[in-house]
Amino acid sequence: MSDTRPSWGGRLAARWGRAEPTLTRLFLAGVFGVGLVAQFVKPVGDALADKVYLGGALVTVVGYVLYAEVQRLNGRLDSQMQRLHSGRIVTPRELESEFQEALEGRDVRLAAMAFTGETLAVPLKNFLQDLGENRQRKVSIRVLVPDFSRQIEVPGFAGEDGKISDSPAFRAELRRKITDYERSLREQRGRMAVANKGTLTVEFRVLHMSPSLKLYFINDRVYEGIYDKIDLRPEPWTTGGPAQPGSAPVDGRLLDLIGYDSLLTRWSPDGGAHDRMMIRRRQEFFETLWNAARELAPTNQPPAQSGGP
Repeated sequence: MSDTRPSWGGRLAARWGRAEPTLTRLFLAGVFGVGLVAQFVKPVGDALADKVYLGGALVTVVGYVLYAEVQRLNGRLDSQMQRLHSGRIVTPRELESEFQEALEGRDVRLAAMAFTGETLAVPLKNFLQDLGENRQRKVSIRVLVPDFSRQIEVPGFAGEDGKISDSPAFRAELRRKITDYERSLREQRGRMAVANKGTLTVEFRVLHMSPSLKLYFINDRVYEGIYDKIDLRPEPWTTGGPAQPGSAPVDGRLLDLIGYDSLLTRWSPDGGAHDRMMIRRRQEFFETLWNAARELAPTNQPPAQSGGP
């Protein structure tokens, strides 16, 4: 078992830290008392009158005490500010504003792990079109979404018994939306090049997973939230595909996840050691899943068979 007792130097520093306020107050009280006595006792006043260097030394000591107190107050203020900014709650509208602000830089790295990528793709399309000229600008966009070419239960179809099953038609609709978001961002590459706005790279990847956690990365900042609402609504399709005219209604509801108004926790490098630790862990988490994922396939390709790797 290792010795966890503090070192001699550490114990001495701790004792001095506890004793310093008391000693400082006693010293200042002594200086005040001597000065007060000198005003009424002539021999003491005469003795101090000739001690020019002593007076300067006392002023220096008092100045040091004041400086040390200001430093302590600044340290407390910095700690309070770090706690204030650590894990700050951000609304989706504020997230969009931070997307827009980041795009004014020269090297912009954006990434997301989301349901369909709508929260990232829709505002970015407009922000990219409104950018001013800057040939040096480089924008990288990476989006990781669930692989809806494979069977999945959430989102899915909720039967009358409350059990959830796969909804192929809903998955097809989600794949179409994701492909549209990817296409809308890729179209900005040529527009940016022609308008001398810089270079843009866009990549979507898919991984077989249910959407629950939402992560957004703006350069070195991380925004984290969850899809915390469930929407149960009538399914406009049969379980085998689009409903045919005159077909019997399906008993059950479509189970969808909603996160458009979910609040996000922001982790920033200037928020302190805890924030930096959270950023590192979320970046490692995202990069691990990103490297395991595969490229988004066009929606006209046949879905992968379920049950396989």
